[in-house]
Amino acid sequence: MDMLRKLRGSNNEGVLALVLLGLIVAMSIANPTFFTLNTGFSILRSAIVPVVLALGVLIVVITGGIDVSFAAIAIFAGYSTVSFCLTLGFDPGLIGIFAIAIGVGAALGFVNGIVIARFNLPTLIVTLGTQGIFFGAMYTVVGASYYAELPGSMAALATSNLLDVETSSGRAYLHVLVVPVLLLCLLVAWALKRTMFGRSLYAMGGDMEAARRAGFQVKRVQVSVYMLVGALAAIAGVIHIVLSRSANPRDLVGGELDIIAAVVLGGASIFGGRGSVIGTVLGVLLVQVMKNSLLLAGVPSAWLRTAIGVLLVLGVGIQAVVARRDSRRIHVNEDLELDQTQEQKVGA
Repeated sequence: MDMLRKLRGSNNEGVLALVLLGLIVAMSIANPTFFTLNTGFSILRSAIVPVVLALGVLIVVITGGIDVSFAAIAIFAGYSTVSFCLTLGFDPGLIGIFAIAIGVGAALGFVNGIVIARFNLPTLIVTLGTQGIFFGAMYTVVGASYYAELPGSMAALATSNLLDVETSSGRAYLHVLVVPVLLLCLLVAWALKRTMFGRSLYAMGGDMEAARRAGFQVKRVQVSVYMLVGALAAIAGVIHIVLSRSANPRDLVGGELDIIAAVVLGGASIFGGRGSVIGTVLGVLLVQVMKNSLLLAGVPSAWLRTAIGVLLVLGVGIQAVVARRDSRRIHVNEDLELDQTQEQKVGA
């Protein structure tokens, strides 16, 4: 029993891994072209940006909040950085580009955090409002031009591959950005498990008032969380532009459902206090594999959104049922303890 519990994982990561494996096997049997190196590398490449965005959403969800402005922050930070560099005609290098974008993203995240922490407003309402504000501000202040050419350092990174393999169905490419994204996942996982900041996130998600009484600086942590989400979104925005090899201000916004669904499917509780990086990564891969499978099966792209929506509703519904069951179990245990205490008093 203990072995099964360990394999399942604290957030059902083992179950999700089995579902992902089952889907891959089923699609490989139904369509042999699915089980190829080209398809595998394509899925990994398509998961790079969603994984980075999902890490930010995971952090917010663990605290019991929800952020829908991350896509607007991502494209704002990435697009404004590229526009700034091209307008001034200089290339600060990859480190400089990422630094500028992260600064922009963190600043936008600070706006979210300070409004939520200062006025105790619902996170969904605040980020829904700032999503429109950020997107409109980008069009008004930065512009809406499409850039087909990127700064030299970004253009060079766009053509850099970790693996380049010749297969019977063509060349299979695995982009080098897989490595830094993997390191970023390990860093976030370590921060959540091993640092006081990570513990404060789970404490706030479990019970905000209890976390405050335990000595955690709740408001300060909230601001830090949204700044961190903004920074991660900015990284994702730059990576998206690099992989796309162009800067389009209309990208990313509108795909929030896929990211939130992946985080929820990965075991993060929409009620807060639970979630893991490995579950989130598996959730992103599941969504990407499912989308790829439906496309190979000839399902119209319009139905992809429907499928993701159904998965999100199922994920949240299952969480609600489990939470209700756990609540009843706690009440039953409390009643039994109370009965035992009263019997002991009567016997005395």
